[in-house]
Parts: sequence; C-alpha cells; structure tokens
Amino acid sequence: ALFMITLGIIISTLTVTSANHWLTAWLGLELNMISILPVITKQKHPRSTEAATKYFLTQAMASALMLFSSTLNAWQTGSWDITQLNNKLSCILMISALTMKMGAAPAHFWLPEVLQGSTLTTTLLITTWQKIAPITLLYMISNHIQSNILLPIGLLSILVGGWGGINQTQLRKMMAYSSIAHLGWTMAVISIAPNIALTNIIIYMTVSTPFFLLLTSSSSKTLQTMTTTWAHAPTATIIMMLLLLSMAGLPPLTGFTPKLLILDKLVMHKLTPAATTMAILSLLSLTFYLRTTYLLASTTSPTTTQSTTLWRLKPNYYQITTILTPIALFNITILPALLT
Repeated sequence: ALFMITLGIIISTLTVTSANHWLTAWLGLELNMISILPVITKQKHPRSTEAATKYFLTQAMASALMLFSSTLNAWQTGSWDITQLNNKLSCILMISALTMKMGAAPAHFWLPEVLQGSTLTTTLLITTWQKIAPITLLYMISNHIQSNILLPIGLLSILVGGWGGINQTQLRKMMAYSSIAHLGWTMAVISIAPNIALTNIIIYMTVSTPFFLLLTSSSSKTLQTMTTTWAHAPTATIIMMLLLLSMAGLPPLTGFTPKLLILDKLVMHKLTPAATTMAILSLLSLTFYLRTTYLLASTTSPTTTQSTTLWRLKPNYYQITTILTPIALFNITILPALLT
C-alpha cells in the first residue's frame, strides 16, 4: 500500500509538470490529492481525520475553480494549451485556484491546521513536494500574469507568514507560516523573473527538508521540547540552528541568495517601494526564527533544560540530511553566477 501511495504521489506530480493540456494538469492534481489523503489519515486520531477533511475540501474547491478557469479560457480562445491562458478573467481565476492549492495568502487558512494534524514527515511532504505541481503551473502561465495581481498576493503572504508565526509555540504551525512567507517571495517575483522565483522555492525546499528530518529524528514538536535537543544531539542542534538562520535569509547562508536576487529584480523593474516593504515585512519572520534559534542554543550545558527529555527514536534519515545540509547552508558561492 505504501508503495502504491508513493508511486501515486510521484506520478501525479510528474503528470502535472509535463502536461501541456489543462485537463491533463487537472487530472494530475486530482490524483495527487487522492494519493496524499491516506498519508494524512495514517494516524488513527480525530486531529488527522480533521486535517484530511480540511485538505480535501480546500483542494477540491481549488480544483473546481481551476477546471472552470481553463474551460472558460478554452471557450473564449479555443485553446486548452496551458501556456495560452489569454483570457483575463481565466487568468485571475487560475491564480486564485493555484494560490489556494499552494496555501498562499489570502487562501492560507487551511495550511497551519492541516500541518498541525499531521505527522512531521507528512508536514515535510505537504510543505515541499506538494508545492511543486501548482508552482510549475504558475511558472508556465507567468508570461500572461500582470505583476499588479501577484505582487499584492506576495506582500500579503509575507505579512501573514511573519505575523502568524510570531505567536506560535507549535513547530508544525510555525513552519506552516514560514512556508506561507516563502511562497509570498516566490509569488511576488514570478511574473517579473520566473526563473528566480523557481530558484527561491527550490532553495526553500532544500533548506526545510533537512530541518524537518532533524525535527523528526529528535521528536521535537513544540518550542519547549526543542530545548532538550542539545543534551541529546549537540551536532544536530547546531545544524538546526544554522538551517533556521538560513531560512531567515541571513548572509552568508543559502537562504540569503534568493532574497537578494528577488529584491534586485524588483528594484530593476522600478518596484522599489514593494521591495522595501518585503524587506521590512521579512523582519517579522526573522523574529520567530531568531527566537527558535535562541531556544536551541541558549539551553546548552551546563544550563538545565526546561522540560523532560522525550523518548527519542532514531529514524534513518541521516543520509538525506548529510547530502542536503551543506547545500542548504553554503550555497552562497553560486551567487555571482546567478547575478550575471
């Protein structure tokens, strides 16, 4: 069963990314949703059932909107081609549908709730792999989108991602708001420089994957239980701390690269007020990243931990973490190549 579900998730995403016809893309997204539902409901708990129901309803609504948008476009222009989304209303409806699919603001309400009801591994899957299909579709229609539609969505996502994350003590909800903020940076620039937007989301996935795997291996689910990580695995604690700072976008870590490129492109397109607003709003996200970093680092020996150490399992994730961590932290070296 696990093999079939994994195969379904992979094939459905590949179907969407290689599609030229709107119906093929829609079919891929539907298959993707059906494949992920058993993964969310794996835990026999009311919270996971609630999470799966919320996920299903929002994704089904977004799929219906997407189908309506593509049908309207085909009716008006006679083309089902993804890259030929020429109808203005269809374009706006498609952006709304894909925004809901990804969980960007203002259609973000389902994401923190669904992640809170899932396991850490499922959370990783939803925040990384499940974003590939809608981002690809957005990338394919980016030449038809006006920046005055996507820029406000991006700014709102960064604001919501920062503001919502500040008040969280649950790590899964905090990472959901972090995901919303990163999507905001991608959405803001995708109509101006789609390749840089794609670079941003790939780097976010590269940074968040080892972080989630380390959280899973240390069984940390709240900020309080993170304080015991040092006693269990000092190396993992240091890596998690650096990954958080990379997510915050502090130089010289990898997370700084896409932010600099995005701000550079916005200024080049005479959107300096938007770039300034984005830079200021990202300070909200920086607040909770630094708070988490402080909690991880401040309880080092001989400081007493603030909660009892959990019984920790040792999942075999170290190979993936070892490969991704150097890329997630020291990829700044490729910056000159990206700027040219």
